[in-house]
Amino acid sequence: MMCLEVFSAWHASSICLFIIICILMQVINAAKLSNKYYPKGVDYFEHEFPSILADEYNPLDVTKQQSNFDYFDEPETKPQLFQGDIAIDPFTYISFRLGVNPMKHPNRLWPNATIPYEISYLYTDYERKTILKALNTFNSLTCIKFVPYDGEVDDYLLITPPEDGPKGCWSYVGKKGGEQIVSLQTADEKSAHCFSSEGRIMHELMHAIGIYHEQSRADRDNYVKVHWENIVPKFRKNFKLISRKRGKYAFDYDYNSVMHYGEYYFSKKKGKKPTLTPLQPGVRIGQRKTLSKTDCLKINDLYGCLRGRHAKMFKSFCHLLGL
Repeated sequence: MMCLEVFSAWHASSICLFIIICILMQVINAAKLSNKYYPKGVDYFEHEFPSILADEYNPLDVTKQQSNFDYFDEPETKPQLFQGDIAIDPFTYISFRLGVNPMKHPNRLWPNATIPYEISYLYTDYERKTILKALNTFNSLTCIKFVPYDGEVDDYLLITPPEDGPKGCWSYVGKKGGEQIVSLQTADEKSAHCFSSEGRIMHELMHAIGIYHEQSRADRDNYVKVHWENIVPKFRKNFKLISRKRGKYAFDYDYNSVMHYGEYYFSKKKGKKPTLTPLQPGVRIGQRKTLSKTDCLKINDLYGCLRGRHAKMFKSFCHLLGL
């Protein structure tokens, strides 16, 4: 009888232990899924760099202005990050504080110009096809190779809707390391989204490759006029130059770049008060159709593909572009 009681007690405790293990496994798996598809650790750029200091910017006050202005209509300005859509990691922050371009560090480039990616299951078939089309454009015209993530490498892009992070379209610049978010918000009735054109997706992917906004170049003022009085005061910092160091650029200033702000970005009154106007008559800025020739060349140059035996081939691919 005593043996039966001992066995029953052991059997009951085993069942309890099994149930506890199952519950723990569910919690762990849920946590993994949450971390993978619902990013929380985005740096909101609460501290400013000396070379791009604003007057009185405080990211915690941003939402107070939202009802007064329509600058959040643009999916690249909606995230309220650095320059609108750039997430800042500690390395980039320190580099800017030291006045150094983070992309000068070789660890910020993707090895062998190869970028593993994973597309979230939260996208529809149409959205997934649109993302793949943008990725294939880079693969066809540049030496960058986006390849499906195989689960083996440490560093890869996770392209996902911003469930728990800032809304809109945003990305880190260059390789941050580990699972790296590229946020592409899906369409809804209330907010701007990233699937209105292929160029919007390309814009964020170019950040991930390692390219900054065109209008943040040190020679910017030779090509566009900044109307500081028309910019929402809280966001004037987004128009400050990343670096004031003058030097010779490998490529001419590109009005056609998919990385250039539009004419009314962060405007007090969109459509009526421009924040940027080109100094060259008759040109437009802020296109989000596709890469320009210069965008294509910049990517190839950044990854050393305009040198060596394949340089002519990559240059000719870029010149196939219409912009």
